[in-house]
Amino acid sequence: MLARVQRMRAPAEFRETSRRGSRNGTRSVIVHVLRIPAGEPTRVGFVVSKAVGNAVVRNLVKRRLREIVAHLLPQLQAPVHIVVRAKPAAAGCTFPHLTHDVESALHRAGVLGS
Repeated sequence: MLARVQRMRAPAEFRETSRRGSRNGTRSVIVHVLRIPAGEPTRVGFVVSKAVGNAVVRNLVKRRLREIVAHLLPQLQAPVHIVVRAKPAAAGCTFPHLTHDVESALHRAGVLGS
């Protein structure tokens, strides 16, 4: 589970990260990454729209994405703000495939260590 300080909640943070950050995508997710000053904590936000599916499916995808990112946070190389946006294909992905897609997008963004 993500600590309270690591959760992105304010719409302004989502907007700034999505607009100013770099964007990397895979078949099931798009990841926006914005580098921040060294003293600030890493924050993560999730966007799962109705295009992904009904409420049950959206909540399942959100839970999976939260778990994946929580395990990847210690591997991040620098403090960043991250917005993970699920694409409709995320609804049909297995947990390992979704994990691979998120890791791949973060590697391409240059923030995930080996």
